[in-house]
Amino acid sequence: MADRSAPSCHLRLEWVYGYRGHQCRNNLYYTAAKEIVYFVAGVGVVYSPREHRQKFYLGHQDDIISLALHPERVLVATGQVGKEPYICVWDSYTVQTVSVMKDVHTHGIACLAFDLDGQRLVSVGLDSKNTVCVWDWRKGKLLSMAPGHTDRIFDISWDLYQPNKLVSCGVKHIKFWSLCGNSLTPKRGVFGKTGDLQTILCLACARDEVTYSGALNGDIYVWKGINLVRTIQGAHAAGIFSMNACEEGFATGGRDGCVRLWDLNFKPITVIDLRETDQGYKGLSVRSVCWRGDHILVGTQDSEIFEIVVHERNKPFLIMQGHCEGELWALAVHPTKPLAMTGSDDRSVRIWSLIDHALIARCNMEEPIRCAAVSTDGIHLALGMKDGSFTVLRVRDMTEVVHIKDRKEAIHELKYSPDGNFLAVGSNDSSVDIYGVVQRYKKVGECIGSLSFITHMDWSSDSKYLQTNDGNGKRLFYRMPSGKEVTNKEELKGVQWASWTCVSGLEVNGIWPKYSDINDINSVDANFIGQVMVTADDYGIVKLFRYPCLRKGAKFKKYLGHSAHVTNVRWSHDHQWVVSIGGADHSVFQWKFVPDRKLKDSLHIAPQESLVDSNSDDSDSDQSDVPELDSEIEQETQITYRRQVYKEDLPQLKEQCKEKRKSAASKRRERAPGNSIRLHFVHGYRGYDCRSNLFYTQTGEIVYHVAAVGVVYNRQQNTQRFYLGHDDDILCLAIHPLKDYVATGQVGRDSSIHIWDTETIKPLSVLKGYHQYGVCAVDFSADGKRLASVGIDDNHTIVLWDWKKGEKLSAVRGSKDKIFVVKINPYMPDKLTTVGIKHMKFWRRAGGGLIGRKGCIGALGRTDTMMCAVYGWTEEMAFSGTSTGDVCIWRDVFLIKTVKAHDGPVFSMHALEKGFVTGGKDGVVALWDDTFERCLKTYAIKRAALAPGSKGLLLEDNPSIRAISLGHGHILVGTKNGEILEVDKSGPITLLVQGHMEGEVWGLATHPHLPICATVSDDKTLRIWDLSPSHCMLAVRKLKKGGRCCCFSPDGKALAVGLNDGSFLIVNADTLEDLVSFQHRKDVISEIRFSPGAGKYLAVASCDNFVDIYNVMSSKRVGICKGASSYITHMDWDIRGKLLQVNTGAKEQLFFEAPRGKKQTIPSLEVEKIGWASWTSVLGSCCEGIWPIIGEVTDVTASCLTSDSKVLATGDDFGFVKLFRYPAKGKFGKFKRYVAHSTHVTNVRWTYDDSLLVTVGGADTSLMLWTYEIEGHRDSRQCDSEESDLDSEEDGGYDSDVTRENEINYTIKALSTNIRPMFGIKPHLQQKEPTLDERPPVSRALPQPEKLQTNNVGKKKRPIEDLILELVFGYRGKDCRNNVHYLNDGADVIYHTASIGILYNVATGSQSFYQEHNDDILCLTVNQHPKFTNIVATGQVGDSADMSATAPSIHVWDAMNKQTLSVLRCYHSKGVCSVSFSATGKLLLSVGLDPEHTITIWKWQEGAKIASRAGHNQRIFVAEFRPDSDTQFVSVGVKHVRFWTLAGRALLSKKGLLSSIEDARMQTMLSVAFGAVLSVEMFVFGKIMY
Repeated sequence: MADRSAPSCHLRLEWVYGYRGHQCRNNLYYTAAKEIVYFVAGVGVVYSPREHRQKFYLGHQDDIISLALHPERVLVATGQVGKEPYICVWDSYTVQTVSVMKDVHTHGIACLAFDLDGQRLVSVGLDSKNTVCVWDWRKGKLLSMAPGHTDRIFDISWDLYQPNKLVSCGVKHIKFWSLCGNSLTPKRGVFGKTGDLQTILCLACARDEVTYSGALNGDIYVWKGINLVRTIQGAHAAGIFSMNACEEGFATGGRDGCVRLWDLNFKPITVIDLRETDQGYKGLSVRSVCWRGDHILVGTQDSEIFEIVVHERNKPFLIMQGHCEGELWALAVHPTKPLAMTGSDDRSVRIWSLIDHALIARCNMEEPIRCAAVSTDGIHLALGMKDGSFTVLRVRDMTEVVHIKDRKEAIHELKYSPDGNFLAVGSNDSSVDIYGVVQRYKKVGECIGSLSFITHMDWSSDSKYLQTNDGNGKRLFYRMPSGKEVTNKEELKGVQWASWTCVSGLEVNGIWPKYSDINDINSVDANFIGQVMVTADDYGIVKLFRYPCLRKGAKFKKYLGHSAHVTNVRWSHDHQWVVSIGGADHSVFQWKFVPDRKLKDSLHIAPQESLVDSNSDDSDSDQSDVPELDSEIEQETQITYRRQVYKEDLPQLKEQCKEKRKSAASKRRERAPGNSIRLHFVHGYRGYDCRSNLFYTQTGEIVYHVAAVGVVYNRQQNTQRFYLGHDDDILCLAIHPLKDYVATGQVGRDSSIHIWDTETIKPLSVLKGYHQYGVCAVDFSADGKRLASVGIDDNHTIVLWDWKKGEKLSAVRGSKDKIFVVKINPYMPDKLTTVGIKHMKFWRRAGGGLIGRKGCIGALGRTDTMMCAVYGWTEEMAFSGTSTGDVCIWRDVFLIKTVKAHDGPVFSMHALEKGFVTGGKDGVVALWDDTFERCLKTYAIKRAALAPGSKGLLLEDNPSIRAISLGHGHILVGTKNGEILEVDKSGPITLLVQGHMEGEVWGLATHPHLPICATVSDDKTLRIWDLSPSHCMLAVRKLKKGGRCCCFSPDGKALAVGLNDGSFLIVNADTLEDLVSFQHRKDVISEIRFSPGAGKYLAVASCDNFVDIYNVMSSKRVGICKGASSYITHMDWDIRGKLLQVNTGAKEQLFFEAPRGKKQTIPSLEVEKIGWASWTSVLGSCCEGIWPIIGEVTDVTASCLTSDSKVLATGDDFGFVKLFRYPAKGKFGKFKRYVAHSTHVTNVRWTYDDSLLVTVGGADTSLMLWTYEIEGHRDSRQCDSEESDLDSEEDGGYDSDVTRENEINYTIKALSTNIRPMFGIKPHLQQKEPTLDERPPVSRALPQPEKLQTNNVGKKKRPIEDLILELVFGYRGKDCRNNVHYLNDGADVIYHTASIGILYNVATGSQSFYQEHNDDILCLTVNQHPKFTNIVATGQVGDSADMSATAPSIHVWDAMNKQTLSVLRCYHSKGVCSVSFSATGKLLLSVGLDPEHTITIWKWQEGAKIASRAGHNQRIFVAEFRPDSDTQFVSVGVKHVRFWTLAGRALLSKKGLLSSIEDARMQTMLSVAFGAVLSVEMFVFGKIMY
């Protein structure tokens, strides 16, 4: 059995002994079905006392520490500890997950509570701030979070009588929270004189703002509002751990072992002292109580659960017991009866009945117990102690037989010999002592071969040998009973072992993962009969392996439940059960063994749902070794898509280069060129590593992607339109069911998915923030509302989105290996499936998480690599295509059958109304009926079938098919070679689009007098393209090697091509047949150029630093240019054909004379005077400006000058195509920049008449044509170009006011010690009188009293209770704007000063105040929508954005009654400087004072942040919504105007362009207003002019 496959039998959890009482409280409840729900270790348990049966919830992967019951008492929420802890809400009836909430808390979740109607859940974290979070738990969505307290919080509860109020308590505090908008605002409870400030352990809310809480000293504190009003002293003798409110009243439980019942007014009803009852004991401490009707549940510190019936309160019924706190290591099973014995550091030994699931005996010892063994006859039980002694008891009545202490250190293992005569005792002193059982345990031998502590021992069946393992992983053998070490291995050849519990040895090699520490498997036990063994390890996992298990890294089945380390595991005597014990969770798990013959009957048992990645150790797989992957899939899985630098890093890189900017900015730089280019046509389709990315739109156009461009291709007119919103490789594309919208996902550090309209090419929504590195698969749901996406991060995260809102609904880690496809179930949008490398998983949404089940293969074979999937005609049916050419048919999660469909992998499938269509690597398209029983028709993609109207040529017959789509009577096929074909149902094939295949494209040459260009690529082809409107590939030739450069001769008849092996060819430009070929070099030929005029010479540059010059006529090499210290990158001839300019990889600019190749030195002034035949060079003073600020990070790879020498086009490693004015002197020239290629632009060339710019992208294999548009001739269209790297510093100064305001640094009251620095002279010391125009106007305010009224002496002096604000002088105008508004048709004026919002009534002259802000208000706006009259939003200063009470916030309030409607805590650190409502009044826009000047959009009523993005690097003064829009707004500020659009959750912006106005320069804008002239947007800005 050298088989590495997993065993086919399995284990099922049957019973858990124990209850988590230590360090937890309030974790024990009755459900609606009168079952009892609690948790132990990592398992939620639902126990039915009537049937004495347990159900288990196994959705957690670490210790559960908190539990809350939904008010309807069916659903349960549990929270766990761990690095990334999550909360599960699950159904106590079905024990299935309903929702998962994750990604917010760290360390663990200490408390949970549902609100009154069960819609919201509050959780408290174990992090340093004890974060409090409020969730919409069904959606798994975070509604609000705030730091809870600096110290531990022990309990939290919703006030069940007031909405949106919560109370939390903990170490020395109690806090009363109110939830408004997205902000939780706490008020600390005031202890006052009524009680001592102390730790509050539990609480319960009652009517009329009354809260009862249990304190550490046993008193009950009663609160009214936030004040302590009375205490009930001595309610318990010590701390009150639990308080439970029910209809009848309250139950409390304390450390004194008492349970007290109170009525609704907290008058005592009765006391039950559990210590006095017959089951009681000294030190019993109550951790949890639950009172329902006449039953009370009590959970204790020592893992017991009592049930008390009220009228027989002195007879509590013990329904669950477990070991107390302390590690549990000792486990032994009885040799003949279904009993298990355990012993723990709590010093008790317990005997459990595996049939009755009950504790039947318990005995307390003097010392902690570390190991146990039962003699062969079942009479004696030996226990090894931590102090080095061991004790033998009689099993029958637990009386002591002997107690022997021969060692100082703990006894870790002891075993009786099979004949019952000896007991071997292994200790941490690295020795094993042998005792004679019959001689009253006299020591008869000693084994001293080990150098480390003894961990495991086994006897041979004849009791003559003992094998041991020690802490070093050494395996030793001894002769018995003498204890002599056996060194001769021959002697052991035929030895049979009576048991196998050792972790090292040939038979158990396979249990070790490939790289692991020798101590992380704690226990093994083999079942010889069933040929399986179980192991227990430090990660809380019990695993089932085949036995013997010889090869490392064997497959297994694994079972979770224990939280931390599993210390021991044993088979019961008849192999019916496995018993495992947990160390820290001190619980005993009993698993039922289900042999494989039973499995066949239980196929209906679905695989267990798990949130944990059950594939974390490649487990559970039924295959021995994986078959070799198909070569194509192999290649694809090795592409990493990682970039050294992402485009998102550009702003940071520019920041780092600031110093260089400073020096450059002082010089006046050239303006950017007036002319521009526009993307016109793209040759290429990305098929080599993408699939199913080609569709018909509603109007019959074709949508696909290549490089960073989404392409909509009109095949009738042969034109293309482009979506250019992406800035890096697009990897996937999906179409909306209505065929009008498309979703595309790209590569990026924080990669985004864009949903855009194929008609208008406008983005509708941009989703980002969850996928690292890139998005490799997307799919719309059948109703079009949801979108699923898969990332290419290490965990291949799967995210489900509501794309219109831009909200993430759920996410989960998909798989360690690549996932190729995600599909949403068309009938149930909450279900989806993913397929990938050895992966087929069915997922369902549960709140913020997804729960996955593996496809269940059963006896039908092994999990293959799946390449594609579709759903069938019912919600259960799914079909997937494998890498071996089969189609698998699934019902629910079970594989029903497989059908052979193709030779080689099935890459694409598409479901039709009746039937399916598949495409494979074999280049065949197959149509199937709706059950995959008959193949109705096949189409082979062959050259012979190509129709005359094709736009190119097929490179080979039967290309690998990567995408198929149907519509308009045709089948659309995308191939790996980058071709898009349209197959008519009757057979002819039209080629529509074509590009290079996988491999970088570098070589590009344009024809000297025809609209034709040639390209050569690493895909080993040379291609000729027609650039005229027919846009097709004219010719192609396969080469023996890839090539990197090519060049037409001046007459256009010959074409020279440099290859990667150092050879080059000259071919006929029409037929592509060889004219001549040479090989003088070993390294890549990097550039090749004919001399101008007659084309007499050919210069050939190579990567081994030389340029060879050949005479074309005589076909001889006539010169060699030496002297370059690095590879040659660019080469140009002068007009006379006598001089060569050469650039090298070391950034040298060299000159050589032709034809001999003599090196020349030419001063830079002279270089400019020379007439060059072409300019493709990137070095020298003429093009100094083309190197970007971050020139160290990125290279300019190519350039090309127009024939009128005005404009230089460049391509760089960032995928930017840029246009500069020529000559580009001075550093960091200004430019126009275009994004379409993804990474390196490897070459750029103008056509002979400059009408087109042709560019090729390296890895994106695309060839792009851009039309050149001369200034003044173009239609005033929105310009695609982006501005230059530097915003010019020299444009105009500032007004002094603006400068001052720009530099104000807002300090925060809460933090700064001196509240405001004082300066100037105090008013009463000033000399001059206020002049007339400075005097305040006559006030209409109340007349001032003549004299202060004195208190009448007769009255008693009342203490001053409170100050009430009556009148505020002042208005904040110095650094704020647009902050005075009329309300109610001019009857009232609203404005602000300091931290007060003021409503001034014009008629009465009275003021009323809004005083909820706790720091200066900086901005104010009024909602203009009639639905929201008099609604005001104000934004304030605040410190860092930690969401605490001092963070900056926006308050939305009603101006008339001063009610706060919503408080939005925001991440604008420092403060909020501008707010604006949208047209419908539902959205609110805010701008921050943080360094990025973040712009955020809120749904203020719900407190939900919709979108947020860095606004500008300089101060933004105002941002306002267009008065008729909810999606468009404008921001203005220091040298900037930006026009924004809200798309889903993303903010897209365009800079204001001042192109057509003469001499316009970007000014500092201070304000904005909107006009409506002929529907042209008119913006009126206040400008500063000099």
